[in-house]
Amino acid sequence: MKYKKLIAGALLAGSMAGAAQAADEPQYVSDWWHQSVNVVGSTHTRFGPQYNNDVYLEYEAFAHKDWFDFYGYADLTNFFGTGNSNANGIFDHGSPLFMEIEPRFSIDKLTGTSLAFGPFKEWYFANNYIYDMGRNPSQRQSTWYMGLGTDIDTHSDVGLSLNVYAKYQWQNYQAANENSWDGYRFKVKYFVPITDLWGGKLSYIGFTNFDWGSDLAEKTGPSRTSNSIASSHILSLNYAHWHVSTVARWFHNGGQWADGQELNFGNGPFEVKSTGWGYYLVVGYNF
Repeated sequence: MKYKKLIAGALLAGSMAGAAQAADEPQYVSDWWHQSVNVVGSTHTRFGPQYNNDVYLEYEAFAHKDWFDFYGYADLTNFFGTGNSNANGIFDHGSPLFMEIEPRFSIDKLTGTSLAFGPFKEWYFANNYIYDMGRNPSQRQSTWYMGLGTDIDTHSDVGLSLNVYAKYQWQNYQAANENSWDGYRFKVKYFVPITDLWGGKLSYIGFTNFDWGSDLAEKTGPSRTSNSIASSHILSLNYAHWHVSTVARWFHNGGQWADGQELNFGNGPFEVKSTGWGYYLVVGYNF
């Protein structure tokens, strides 16, 4: 179910734009913990060796308060029972929950020292934790990326942040790199307000994960890779309580599966399709 993590980008679109409106829209449960519930449709996502389609329910939250910066979501996969055969979820013997959180802790504010220089506004101890509850070891993932993050001063309304992590891999669907330090990730995120449209605010959001340095290919063989890329491109239309996002995401060796390899999991041979585009549609309510 690791293909579920893509929606983090789609929901980030709504959350970043929503943050700009929070001061003018106080009628939420909290004035700093921003949250929404979303219905997500996905097609041709490529975090596994076969692409996936699914429609599921999601809770997401984001916050930026003092020294604490947070983004996270939890998915109830295949909640509506419309996914393909690779999208088993909460009600049909698949994983009941997939979640990802990205907490960052400001080093500047916690130490009372400004570490800003040049375009770098603030520095963080950055984390990216991914958890797939899975009903058995072959369905479970637990991954912790930890490292250093920063926000960039663009001298404009464009938001830009960078994070670089080392990865510790606990469970990983019984892959050969479990319980080890295994590679690195560089993440770039940016937010571009575009215009007012139909009474809402239209924005473009992008984020890209560059993963490299893994030993998975060496330990497993040619079906896996030591690197992968996932790059999301999001258009989001946001209102005080509703938001709609469309997402196109480019995968290169998604999930560290080597594109074009032939595999057989017991139901006949198939070609790995881990490179190409996946698409998402998100409709959500902010509360």
